[in-house]
Amino acid sequence: QEQLVESGGGLVQPGGSLRLSCAASGRILSTNTISWYRQAPGKQRELVALITNRGSTDYGASAKGRFTISRDNAKSTVYLQMNSLKPEDTAVYYCRAAGPVGVQWGQGTQVTVSS
Repeated sequence: QEQLVESGGGLVQPGGSLRLSCAASGRILSTNTISWYRQAPGKQRELVALITNRGSTDYGASAKGRFTISRDNAKSTVYLQMNSLKPEDTAVYYCRAAGPVGVQWGQGTQVTVSS
């Protein structure tokens, strides 16, 4: 079964940066739209950014101007570069693949923005 594995989360100070990685097995990147979602305690899961299999991108309101989604097809990995982080960015960040065979989620990686 194809899988998604997130990494790169951690503790960062306000104003700092992190880069999250979503490693995808098989042909996920070539056939799926890959999205980053996040969920903070007591809140609904929300879309952060997405990249289609053709490379088109889109961002949630909270991410525009601060986050960048990209992919490296040779490494079968999608990245989320997060800059100017704020305490309200604290959440578990999930990678999601949506395509012809349905939807898959990764296990999530914790991002904590705190001084």
